Amino acid sequence: MQAVVLDGFGAPEVLRLGQVPRPQWGQGEALIRVAASGVNRPDVLQRKGKYAPPPGASEIVGLEVAGEIVDGDPVALEAAGLRMGDRVCALVAGGGYAQYCVAPVGQCLPVPTGLSDVEAACLPETFFTVWSNVFDRGGLQPGETLLVQGGSSGIGVTAIQLATALGAQVLVTAGSQEKCQACLALGAAHAINYRTQDFVAEVARITGGRGVDVILDMVAGDYVAREVQCLAEDGRLVIIAVQGGIQAGFNAALVLQRRLVITGSTLRPRPVAFKSAIAAKLREKVWPLIESGQVKPVIYRQFPAAQAAQAHALMESNQHIGKLVLTWS
Repeated sequence: MQAVVLDGFGAPEVLRLGQVPRPQWGQGEALIRVAASGVNRPDVLQRKGKYAPPPGASEIVGLEVAGEIVDGDPVALEAAGLRMGDRVCALVAGGGYAQYCVAPVGQCLPVPTGLSDVEAACLPETFFTVWSNVFDRGGLQPGETLLVQGGSSGIGVTAIQLATALGAQVLVTAGSQEKCQACLALGAAHAINYRTQDFVAEVARITGGRGVDVILDMVAGDYVAREVQCLAEDGRLVIIAVQGGIQAGFNAALVLQRRLVITGSTLRPRPVAFKSAIAAKLREKVWPLIESGQVKPVIYRQFPAAQAAQAHALMESNQHIGKLVLTWS
């Protein structure tokens, strides 16, 4: 089969199409003929040699796919209510940039009614991540307020829509007025241009000094100290990436006084059972929102798989709003 392979680690140009063996499914797995593959920030890190796949995972880049089940464990498929020929999207620990991909059956979800394969390929990585971190770990409740750092990212546009649809108020930061406007159009109540505004001061102004209940942070570094200032009593800060650096200092007295929780997670190395439990929650609580049109995939641009390098270059430019997708003919 064809797959996007790495000629070493480095710039986007190390990505190229190559011929590799078709993967073999094992117990509890399905083989998917891939129609589209989502592009995500961890893919960029893996390409640079900074994010190795978990033990046993494919070395091929790519964490989410959509396509058709063409083979697999019949017992697992039957238990999940899936059959050969079903259109699914799936979260994988690797192997997504390829014409065929093996996925745990528990991490496969039916393509929501009305969505194309390209749209469905945008769902798994961001929706699994947002559900796990904002709702399970962050405990966001209806009526609470969420601050999303980087509201125009793939994670951001998902968090805005899900939190809004489930009854929370969303504030976001973004790096341009165009991105701020896009976030507002998706349902954010307030958008803060971090290049021209101090988000700490803006959060205080918007909330009347109360602060926000949950913060979804992809920056870390020196943002953490400022985010602690933004949290309301019993607030939760959830860190899911460290684009601003791994070292962080903050006012520990505020943590004590306001009973704050600072937490974080990475999804990729978690066991199949953990991810399958998230998939079940998404199918129950989120898929109806997608099928009703309350929540939608936001695609900035799609590329033929042969142009994976261009997709990575665009992602690193930070010009996009929403998701990037690779397509397979």
